[in-house]
Amino acid sequence: MHTLREINDLRSTLRDYRKRGQRIALVPTMGNLHAGHLALVAAARQHADIVVASLFVNPMQFGPNEDLDGYPRTFADDQAKLTDAGCDVLFSPTVSALYPHGLASQTRVHVPDVGEGLCGGSRPGHFDGVSTVVTMLFNLVQPDIACFGEKDYQQLAVIRKFVRDLHMPIEIIGVPIVRAEDGLALSSRNGYLSANERAMAPTLYRILCELRDALEQGEPAETALGRGLARLVDAGFTPDYLELRDTQLKPVSATTREAVLLAAAKLGPARLLDNLSVQLPSQSTTSHH
Repeated sequence: MHTLREINDLRSTLRDYRKRGQRIALVPTMGNLHAGHLALVAAARQHADIVVASLFVNPMQFGPNEDLDGYPRTFADDQAKLTDAGCDVLFSPTVSALYPHGLASQTRVHVPDVGEGLCGGSRPGHFDGVSTVVTMLFNLVQPDIACFGEKDYQQLAVIRKFVRDLHMPIEIIGVPIVRAEDGLALSSRNGYLSANERAMAPTLYRILCELRDALEQGEPAETALGRGLARLVDAGFTPDYLELRDTQLKPVSATTREAVLLAAAKLGPARLLDNLSVQLPSQSTTSHH
């Protein structure tokens, strides 16, 4: 595996692959890799000849009181995991390589509608940071395909929208959530949980499963979501949101059949995200805070 830090090295390496007509896949990450990330690399392998993973803790997507400084940086371990997973290129630039003029005056990519509310509501500016850095990586790598996890459902929707809107010739592949045996969605931030919190964390998934079953049996969304929020609070979580949306993240209507139940909740220092697909019967009302 080539480990590259400079933009020029990345471009010249990829130029050689492209000349040989090889399909290139990109897996953008912030490092501290786990089985969920490696599932993205495996999906990329299936769809392309060359897999490029990027590892960059992007300061633009962190809010002022978020965990940028404390975000786990495990470069040697990540490099070993990517090598074992059969990754071809690891691109790990410095902040100054990607943002040579600092963040204040940096051009930003803003995605309206789908980036608003949910995580976009509780983390203002977060998706501008995501869409800007991912656009930059797409421009540098010019991949044929890119793989993203479905755990970050809204992020995936944001990326699909700007790729479509900006006419980027890139196929975006969503990869299903990878869970621990007890159901907890794998996340780099799970490492923040104490042993007690880690034991409690799968309750989020269990509550979502119960709500999904209730919604599929026709319980009104308002009732189910209210009960779900109360159960999260009782279990020691601080819910950020618990909402039912259609697959495009619009409010559900009487005609919505395919929906998604989305949750974010703090448990100790960790902010946990999860979502589940829901097949609605008929009438279901909109979301509830």
